[in-house]
Amino acid sequence: MTKQKQNNLRKQMAPYEKSNTKASIMQIINTIVPFILLWFLAYKSISVSYLLTLALAVVAAGFLVRIFIIFHDCCHHSFFKNRLANKIIGTITGVITVFPYSQWQHDHSVHHATSSNLDKRGTGDIWMLTVDEYMAASFWKRLAYRLYRNPLVMFGLGPIYVFLIQNRFNRKNARKNERMNTYLTNISIVALYALLCWAIGWEAFLLVQGPIFLISGAAGIWLFYVQHTFEDSYFEEDENWEYVKAAVEGSSFYKLPKPLQWITGNIGYHHVHHLSPRVPNYKLEEAHNNTQPLQNVPTVTLSTSLTSLQFRLWDDENKKFIGFREVTDYMQSRKNSELASK
Repeated sequence: MTKQKQNNLRKQMAPYEKSNTKASIMQIINTIVPFILLWFLAYKSISVSYLLTLALAVVAAGFLVRIFIIFHDCCHHSFFKNRLANKIIGTITGVITVFPYSQWQHDHSVHHATSSNLDKRGTGDIWMLTVDEYMAASFWKRLAYRLYRNPLVMFGLGPIYVFLIQNRFNRKNARKNERMNTYLTNISIVALYALLCWAIGWEAFLLVQGPIFLISGAAGIWLFYVQHTFEDSYFEEDENWEYVKAAVEGSSFYKLPKPLQWITGNIGYHHVHHLSPRVPNYKLEEAHNNTQPLQNVPTVTLSTSLTSLQFRLWDDENKKFIGFREVTDYMQSRKNSELASK
């Protein structure tokens, strides 16, 4: 794709970059109100059947993911035209989703500016090593990486560590406004949870909030994982890295069934989002459908996305993801060749 075509593609996003206040307010209503109702019903169902509670928690977790998409759009200043409105709603939805608005806004902006750039990894990304980096790593680093990339750790323990622990602390060199927003978020979360524990008891609170948090957290990490870890993805060193290519080829089009597409706030159109973060979530599908060059982007379906669990390392030489078994076989083959040459 030539520079001219890349520039034209970015320009084609311009008509979709303006938020619609009515649509944004409607999304707040049809997302947060059902979530609160489902949370209350899940609490009331404990005395009937905890299986019913879990069923309601699954649906509520879906709405919590959708609340996160509102938070996410506010961080990009794409949900409302007014920046203050984005910060207020972003902070409120950040309390609900246990994410500090200003801190995550910074890290996510860095992610967008460096996505698929092999020389600028580390902020807002899932930890990824290249084959050469893995082979040169110490035993303990390899072990840590293998544990990190294990699905049970990434999707099970990951939400607990990232959302409940890591999000509670300010990043190094954070400005005063960012630090204060993190403190405000933390205090608000503690106050909200304390109020609910006082009102319904801590046992009931954990029985409801626990599964909602774990399910939504695992779903959120999965969505982020599959949006950048898929077959035929794009990664380049800084000197060869191109923003538009990183957006269109390094971010997946996760084609989900309509109900899941709605509940995840169209975030499956991740290539459009990376091409232009100012497009609000409710215009991503329209932007994709009306832009001809985007019809041939890498497409991942619900079934094919499961194969991404096999992708552990980036093979920079062959420009593809490989699994641990493949790199182990390669390392053994190279070791045998070295022994044979002696």
